[in-house]
Amino acid sequence: MKPIQLKTYLIIVCVIMCVYAFADSPYISRVWEYCPAPGQFVNELPEFEAGDDANMMRLKAEEAIADNNQGMITLGGWGGYVVFGFDHMIPNVEGEADFVVLGNAFYSASNPNAEASEKGGSCEPGIVCVSYDANNNGKPDDEWYELAGSEYGNKSTYLNYELTYYKPDKDHVATPSKTNKALIDTTYIAWKDNMGNTGYMNQVSYHTQPYFPQWLSTEQMICKGTRLPDNYKDENGDGTYYVLYAYNYGYADNHPNTSEEAKLKIDWAVTAEGKPANLPGIHFVKVYTGVHQQCGWLGETSTEITGAIDLHWQTDIENTTFQTVQTTKIVRNGQVTILRNDGIYTLLGIKIQ
Repeated sequence: MKPIQLKTYLIIVCVIMCVYAFADSPYISRVWEYCPAPGQFVNELPEFEAGDDANMMRLKAEEAIADNNQGMITLGGWGGYVVFGFDHMIPNVEGEADFVVLGNAFYSASNPNAEASEKGGSCEPGIVCVSYDANNNGKPDDEWYELAGSEYGNKSTYLNYELTYYKPDKDHVATPSKTNKALIDTTYIAWKDNMGNTGYMNQVSYHTQPYFPQWLSTEQMICKGTRLPDNYKDENGDGTYYVLYAYNYGYADNHPNTSEEAKLKIDWAVTAEGKPANLPGIHFVKVYTGVHQQCGWLGETSTEITGAIDLHWQTDIENTTFQTVQTTKIVRNGQVTILRNDGIYTLLGIKIQ
């Protein structure tokens, strides 16, 4: 090893040793904000109860995904987000993946030799932003930097997207679909964006609770950020079988937790101008749903989060955590599918009346 290489290596080792000297866990230590957009799992993951306010829901989200609790939260439709942090700085180690945000993405079918973007199933990519505690006050109030994933330079990606959701009126009358019994209200959550588009989020028969966050007193919610291109395909062409394809890299809930493509690099962080942020490390992470799309009876696409891990902690932590299982039930053509966050899925063949 050359002297300059040895010196650089020793500096990196010393930095990492100092970082972990006062750290207790490789997992999330605190959820700072939880603000999901409307969605079919909102008010369920975590469960809203009468009297809950924003702080109580934040605490419930923290209970679900902090440490190694193996729970799950939903971020709802596009723009819904969560902000969490660690009890230490995750160092930016050149050439290595630094952390992973755990979700419940899975492949329904894949060719092991295929490109990452050709693997599909239930992949609901979330934009990941990171922050370094520059003012050293232990709070996520410094500048945020987006991780420039594989779609950052895509011509169909909108970097300055804005979407407004409107809470349904108390006397709202549902408009069921005449052709799809799963869509019990096709005019449920109205929305408009900053590109002149308007539309509705449907309500599906599998989730009949309110989709707008019930702890919010406002009549509308405004979300801002990057919108990724749609990643779904109606494989049969008749609305019965949707596949959500993974993007190559750089997103949460985009590849199964066991996949190398699920791992994230701090080096991908960019400024608002798209230039490398060159961060020494990160203390806080913000994740928000990155796609604005609906898939018939499957409803809107929403990013789900089950935790996060500092990959520089120790190798046995990674292996242990990736073996945890969170399940979600999906109904498709009269069959119940049990989805697991480790990439395994099982068709139970249970007939739904």
